[in-house]
Amino acid sequence: METARLLERLKEAVKDAPDFPRPGILFKDIMPVFQDPKLVSDTCVALVEEVEKVGKPDVIIGIEARGFLIGPIMAQKMGIPFVAIRKKGKLPRECFSVKYEKEYGVDEFDMQKDALTAGQKVVVVDDLLATGGTLEAAAKLCDMAKASVIAHCVMFELDFLKGRDRLTHPVVSLVRY
Repeated sequence: METARLLERLKEAVKDAPDFPRPGILFKDIMPVFQDPKLVSDTCVALVEEVEKVGKPDVIIGIEARGFLIGPIMAQKMGIPFVAIRKKGKLPRECFSVKYEKEYGVDEFDMQKDALTAGQKVVVVDDLLATGGTLEAAAKLCDMAKASVIAHCVMFELDFLKGRDRLTHPVVSLVRY
């Protein structure tokens, strides 16, 4: 698979949504990517290849909701487990919880306490890196479980928001705006 062509295909699939979710925001709608199964597969293969340059994870962590779209595919391709980080109150059993600030307000995530074991190497997957708050919160949950985040992995990154600067782990991204 040619990386330059994949990046072109990804950029072509993303649609701009001006003034969403509020005036002045130019929202990058990635959902059209998922209308093309070949593009999804090629994207996940490319992300796996980039992640493996950083290290070999034991677990892929996916952040609700869009991390659930690519995280399980990546985990399957790598032959490793997938663990979900969900919004507060969506998971049964005992959970670690963390509040965080995102682009449009404050939210809270949960991860089941028995989902990871101490020392496991994890990669945290989401669709897009903006301000970094979501990925930072996910890393805090992994820290609570005494797991080791070896990388954050996203399809898209909004460089102008400098989210990468607030993260303490390497970032793997395919398309940077």
